[in-house]
Amino acid sequence: MDKKNKTSRRHFLATSAASAAGFMIVPRSVLGGKGYIAPSDKLNIAGVGVGGRGYGILSKASGLDEKKKTTLENVVALCDVDDVRATKAYEHYPKAKKFKDFRVMLEEMKGDIDAVMVGTPDHTHAVIAMAAMQEGKHVYVEKPLTHSVYEARMLTETAKKYKVATQMGNQGNSSNDIRRICEWIWAGEIGNVKEVQCWTNRPIWPQGNQPPTEKVAVPDTLAWDLWLGPAAYRDYHPDYLPFKWRGWWDFGTGALGDMACHIIDPAFKALKLGYPTSVEASASAMYVDDFKAGDMSASFPSSSIINFEFPEREGMPPVKLTWMDGGLRPQRPEELKDDEQMGDWSGGVIFVGDKGKIMCGCYASNPRLLPTSKMEDFKEPKPMLDRVEEGHERSWVAACKGGEPASSNFDYAGPLTETVLMGNLAVKSYHLQQPKDSKDPVYGRKKLLWDGQNMKITNFDPANEFVKREYREGWNLGV
Repeated sequence: MDKKNKTSRRHFLATSAASAAGFMIVPRSVLGGKGYIAPSDKLNIAGVGVGGRGYGILSKASGLDEKKKTTLENVVALCDVDDVRATKAYEHYPKAKKFKDFRVMLEEMKGDIDAVMVGTPDHTHAVIAMAAMQEGKHVYVEKPLTHSVYEARMLTETAKKYKVATQMGNQGNSSNDIRRICEWIWAGEIGNVKEVQCWTNRPIWPQGNQPPTEKVAVPDTLAWDLWLGPAAYRDYHPDYLPFKWRGWWDFGTGALGDMACHIIDPAFKALKLGYPTSVEASASAMYVDDFKAGDMSASFPSSSIINFEFPEREGMPPVKLTWMDGGLRPQRPEELKDDEQMGDWSGGVIFVGDKGKIMCGCYASNPRLLPTSKMEDFKEPKPMLDRVEEGHERSWVAACKGGEPASSNFDYAGPLTETVLMGNLAVKSYHLQQPKDSKDPVYGRKKLLWDGQNMKITNFDPANEFVKREYREGWNLGV
């Protein structure tokens, strides 16, 4: 559908609804039942985890004008366990009710909230999103969608069950650039793609460390037990937050979880990837006290290489995708000039086809054919995908109001997240396979065979410990 038609349809919906209502104000429950939001209505949004990144996504979705402190949507509730981190959100949404526990928020305001945005650390994404969807709320969740493969599958299925509008925060998925890459590949510009190379400069936070042992007082403004949520209890320490939580197994998903939902995304979309059939990892040393899934002392390695294999699909040949992080990068393409940047400052992707190559940066940015001289007289193929005019967060708001599904809704983001987290499963299994007293340097290198439909490693059963996670008493996923 072109821009003119989209605009006309939304204008028609809004004006016809207004005309039908006349001068009478009709409750949304009467218009369309539970969960219905008229296109002309403002969305009532609640933010959970509203410091840092959480504030950023909330401000974009709500259409916040920071100077005027006005919004296009209603922000009715703010939930954060840390009053200091949430200060900016409290300032710019003064009318919103404040909470520390999202469960209390959902209970007290269940009739006043239409949609929930989740900007918390990775380990609490799933429990918050699940609770919100089970109340019939639309949800937006920052990447990665979840902390485990199982959680991603459950959120995907629950979104379908409750028919709510969803979106994951991999913003590049709504860009024109990712659509251009798809169209170049689908038009056969580089032929059949059988290899993809992806890399990032992350981690830019500590990884591979031993857990802290000294006792540190919990800040008065922080509800530490609520911040831990479903994770096993441990004492507070500034080595965990803010931001540093990304490097610990119990809380984050490492460099891969942080960046692969952005960087692998164009390959996942353009090559129509589904579940991988195998994954294999090698990694630098990381601190692990004991080789088991529930070990809360574990930290992600400072660098890793992960190889995914995908089968033939929709007429496309099998493809191998390689991921590198921690300063590791693939060999520089021979087509690239000495003064040309490989990817961008934070990473990149190289598609290797049998007729050429495509390179882009993080978020699918600045795609170009290699050698880049090919771009001088390159004619873009005919567009095959609609462009997202509103932007990533605002397109989700439109979906909540009955518009087209957002581009990275859970039907798409769930399988993408599962693939990404399969890489972490392989990294953890790499060390699980290496006994402490082993003198065999290649013992830990094992290709794991994956039955995606049943979420099961078929050739190394101990690795299946990492498909799911255990929740602390008092917390559950609700399924």
